[in-house]
Amino acid sequence: MNVFQLAVIVVTVLVFVIIAVILCAWARRLKRAIVSELKQSGATILPLTSSNEVQVGEMDAPTMETFLQDLAKEKPVRFTAQQLRSFTTNYSEVLGSGGSGVVYKGQFPNGIKIAVKVLIRWGLLDKRAEEQFMAEVSTIGRTYHMNLVRLYGFSYDRSMSALVYEYMENGSLDKYLFSDDAQGIDWNKLHEIAIGTAKGIAYLHEECQQRIIHYDIKPGNVLLDANFNPKVADFGLAKLCNRENTHDSHIGYKGTPGYSAPEFLLHNFPITHKCDVYSFGMLLFEIVGRRRNAKLRSTDSLDWFPKHVWDDYEKGELATMTVSCGIEEKDRETAQRMAKVALWCVQDSSEARPPMSAVVRMLEGAVEIMPPPKPFLLSIFCMD
Repeated sequence: MNVFQLAVIVVTVLVFVIIAVILCAWARRLKRAIVSELKQSGATILPLTSSNEVQVGEMDAPTMETFLQDLAKEKPVRFTAQQLRSFTTNYSEVLGSGGSGVVYKGQFPNGIKIAVKVLIRWGLLDKRAEEQFMAEVSTIGRTYHMNLVRLYGFSYDRSMSALVYEYMENGSLDKYLFSDDAQGIDWNKLHEIAIGTAKGIAYLHEECQQRIIHYDIKPGNVLLDANFNPKVADFGLAKLCNRENTHDSHIGYKGTPGYSAPEFLLHNFPITHKCDVYSFGMLLFEIVGRRRNAKLRSTDSLDWFPKHVWDDYEKGELATMTVSCGIEEKDRETAQRMAKVALWCVQDSSEARPPMSAVVRMLEGAVEIMPPPKPFLLSIFCMD
């Protein structure tokens, strides 16, 4: 080795040493700056317990980012009752209530809005409340899709059961369909809401590792964010099913009358994920009509909108039906397509109902919609 080669090696080593020294110094300065910032903001980063519980306390923005990263990994966080009282300012603002519980508005310390659903428990051994709690956490807690409401976490102890969801600014779809506010949603947006809801259900049925049957699809369980993007919510009746199982061994009625599939009323009839398809069809009818499917006339007879849709379809007068629903001419073709998809979804035979992925393609206009068979034979028999 000559002198020149030796000099090159020495210079190269010195350059690497200098770079290493500079990087170490920069790293130390950066660490000191971060620590200083955290101390000035009063942050306290507390360790996770084995139960995945986070002691949020006075959590500031940097700590919350770490917390939200854990949430992004689909791990619902276990909160304490004290933390939920803090998040909701002692449960001061009620968003809504129902037979299963009360929903309160709240926010995390970094300003992210949340909805806290406190389940009603009639004593320590309330089996129904426990089943609802386990259903929600075991289903929506392990999924993530843009059209499913996000479960941030939960709280459970001897005194309370609660679920912490993302906050949906525009509430549920039913208040826009069944009130004067319905006119405030553009038809194109209603069409997008239908497609987004269908995509959420298709994900539950066809894309999750274990199929999830919702059992209670209806406008009240479709929530709308600030941009009116839909998200399927309320998984209190939901159930995980292995894909090799052709039906649920469940015995008994599930869902909401008027949306539940007719097979629930038949003795020993197999219940499959297609019950959600039926419920979605009923939801589609209500979007098209912007009204409840069932109304009581002054003569005490039942005005059932889905039957009107079938009668008009059979007579080739779906266009007339869209006019009577107040749908503008530019949107009538889309509305007719939605009505035909609804007629397919509500077939009496669960096997005749299309899978939700096919429903999405039909709503989007990506495939031709074949003439649907006559539905409602069982439904009309049961109503009579």
